[in-house]
Amino acid sequence: MTSLSHPAAETRSAAAAAVLTEVGLARIALGVIGLHVVDDNFLQPEPGTSAADHLVSGLVPLALIAAAVAVYGRLRAGLRATLALLFGFFGLLGGSEAVYYATSGGLSGDDYTGLLSIAAGLVLLSLGVVTLWRSRRRDDNPAWRYGRRVLLAIAGLLVAFFVLSPIALAYVVTHAAPASVPAANLGADYENVQFRTSDGLLLKGWYVPSRNRAAVISFPGRSGTRLQARMLARHGYGVLLFDRRGEAESEGDWNVFGWQGERDLHAAVGFLQTRDDVDPERIGGIGRSVGGEMLIGAAAESDAFKAVVSEGGSSRSVRDDVANLEWSLANLPGFANQGVQTAATAVFTNNLPPEALKDLAPRIAPRPAFFIYGEHGQGGTEKAPNQGFYAAAGEPKEIWEVPEAQHVGGITTRPAEYERRVLAFFDRALLGERS
Repeated sequence: MTSLSHPAAETRSAAAAAVLTEVGLARIALGVIGLHVVDDNFLQPEPGTSAADHLVSGLVPLALIAAAVAVYGRLRAGLRATLALLFGFFGLLGGSEAVYYATSGGLSGDDYTGLLSIAAGLVLLSLGVVTLWRSRRRDDNPAWRYGRRVLLAIAGLLVAFFVLSPIALAYVVTHAAPASVPAANLGADYENVQFRTSDGLLLKGWYVPSRNRAAVISFPGRSGTRLQARMLARHGYGVLLFDRRGEAESEGDWNVFGWQGERDLHAAVGFLQTRDDVDPERIGGIGRSVGGEMLIGAAAESDAFKAVVSEGGSSRSVRDDVANLEWSLANLPGFANQGVQTAATAVFTNNLPPEALKDLAPRIAPRPAFFIYGEHGQGGTEKAPNQGFYAAAGEPKEIWEVPEAQHVGGITTRPAEYERRVLAFFDRALLGERS
């Protein structure tokens, strides 16, 4: 007696068989990565933002994923493996934010689909490796075979350095933001404050009231500028520290390079201008690293800043690298790497890179600017940018190379001289005192 299979069972069996093929698994994994992209950009965006703020960062990856799904089954084995390896890397990258928050503050929001993205990335990497192994040729000339493999390995290393590495860095510095607020330890009484930016983001911070009618914004963030805040507060200055957009308790999307961060500083100045203890004509800023870069940009846009100290600033995008360094064969690899990083940052942040700092510095005058950098800051690479900012800036201006100091290490390497120089600068600029 012959048994007949049920048609529905046969359909389910065929579907399962199709899914478990290399192409089927790859397409499912790509779909899972796409799910995380949708979740991250459109379903659960950062507080204070909406899906409309993430059109580029969401639609560009989704278009690439859709194209990969469409063509995957039509490609030769080598190209399928390459595609699987590339998107496997991006799957892991997309989930890196979840790993960061799982170890620093706990999972929430889109972090759960981020973990799924990691799993999908591992599946694609495995498929890529297996496909390459199975499709390797063993019937050609050995010399050509191994020569070709060496060339492919070199090409892979070049792609990793010039493409994957800068894209990975751009993703991490626009997604893995500091999540906690440190202990204040300001050496003075302070108030918990908050204010809104022109694009509607709520920023939170601390404010030490002024005793001399002048106030200084110590920037960026509450974790990295408390030494400067303590120094200024001891001498009677009001000091404002706050979490910039996307950081700790403040709303918005994170970007360590500070693109569009000038809006945060303009909002901070607006807050100080409403304080009864502050003369609006006596507001300055001191910024470390990217904070110094953002202060240069903010002071170039608004004369509300009456004095600016920029310490350890150098570059926010390839525009700065091109402005700071001369064109030469030796610099071309760096320009190429930074160019990819800048393009990736633009996609991930839905913003174009800001103007070169060297072009912004002249717009600070006639308000005074003070440029500080460490002798060994970032391997000694801070000297050329800061001397360029100083040369471009109008009077009054000052510059100081801190001997033996590393990046933003002036206050710890030469604490007495740092305090003397910075206080004398603000006293002249904001209090009208002569040193």
